[in-house]
Amino acid sequence: MTDMLSRPGSPGGDSAPPPGPVDAVPTKPVIVSAVLSAGACLLTGLLTCTAVAVIGWLAATFGGASGAIRAGASAWLVAHKAGVTLGTGTISIAPLGLTLFFAWCLYRGGKSAARSSAADETKDLILLSAVYAGVYGLGGLIVALLTADGTLHVSPLSAFLGTASLALVAGTIGVLVESGAAEDIADATPPGLRDAVPAAAAAVLTVIAVASVLYGVLLAIHFSRVTAMLELLDAGVIGSVVLFALCLMLVPNMVLYAVSFLAGPGFQLGTGTTIAPTGVDVGNLPALPLLAAVPADGSTPTYLLVLTALVPLGAGAMAGLVVVRRGRAEQHADALGWDAFALRGGIAALLAGIAFYVLMALSGGSAGPGRMAAVGIPAALAAAGVLTAGMAIGAAITAAVVAARRPAEPEPEPER
Repeated sequence: MTDMLSRPGSPGGDSAPPPGPVDAVPTKPVIVSAVLSAGACLLTGLLTCTAVAVIGWLAATFGGASGAIRAGASAWLVAHKAGVTLGTGTISIAPLGLTLFFAWCLYRGGKSAARSSAADETKDLILLSAVYAGVYGLGGLIVALLTADGTLHVSPLSAFLGTASLALVAGTIGVLVESGAAEDIADATPPGLRDAVPAAAAAVLTVIAVASVLYGVLLAIHFSRVTAMLELLDAGVIGSVVLFALCLMLVPNMVLYAVSFLAGPGFQLGTGTTIAPTGVDVGNLPALPLLAAVPADGSTPTYLLVLTALVPLGAGAMAGLVVVRRGRAEQHADALGWDAFALRGGIAALLAGIAFYVLMALSGGSAGPGRMAAVGIPAALAAAGVLTAGMAIGAAITAAVVAARRPAEPEPEPER
């Protein structure tokens, strides 16, 4: 019987030993993972900016390689909202395209740190995020000290705060997503607030999409200005590549300026200038192709005034539809009345307004001495408030109307 049950080919008729357990993926200590990931993100950002600066230096006929490297490091700092003082002027306007790229890198770095450390306890996650942000901020402080030279100066404190803040926000999100803590937080959040977050995101994306289309249309209408500026600059092949990279990094700023334009308060491209639906007073502008979409001085078309009312309402309607769709999928959706959906729509509009205020505040700053010392959205709070009011009206009305028109459930047939 034993010989019959023994596995053929095994020596002595003994059965083969069971396969051993799969080797676990080796993990690193929390602090080591945070330091390595933060260092990788730091080097990625610096090398990216330095490479673009060196390409521009190759196309120029003045300056040295050390100056190009210093310029690239300065651009990296400015993207983190660390103001750079150059002579009599200050450059503090962050190219948000570059800022978003760094935020994405830091988000991926946070996920990598959480994965390599296998951190899952609350204290480990807090330690991981804190060390990650601290190391990245310390790197920004060191870069600021090394970049300063003669007329160029960067505040080490602002460099540390700017870099550490971005790393803390983006890195923590990555850590929470990778560790699964984000799902736990979402499950513990009340359904009304949990549904308001994607609805707010839908409203923000709707306004940004309309503003992007408007900016693209205005840029196409004034395309002759773009070609005239390019001919005036005569940057050459390499210089054109650098100019394209610069414009690409500033596109999110221009889109947010268009959002403020649609909100009503508008924006400015220099001290004493105004670009709003009620009128434009800007005068001469720098020869930057992105600025070709700015309307000429004088009154603006009437359809732009109409958009200032329709866009926030339309974005609010999108938020209201998302609120109702997600609310009806809940387990106790039948107990929710139209007023509950309207309230959730209002909360979504408030969250979207806060997001717009933060983005608008980050999009402006100083672009140099003299007239260019004030660029951006001076009335960011007012613009965000107007958008919030319009979105709240559209979201509340849409959510209430759609929820009130909920199809009635069929009545049970009487028993025979």
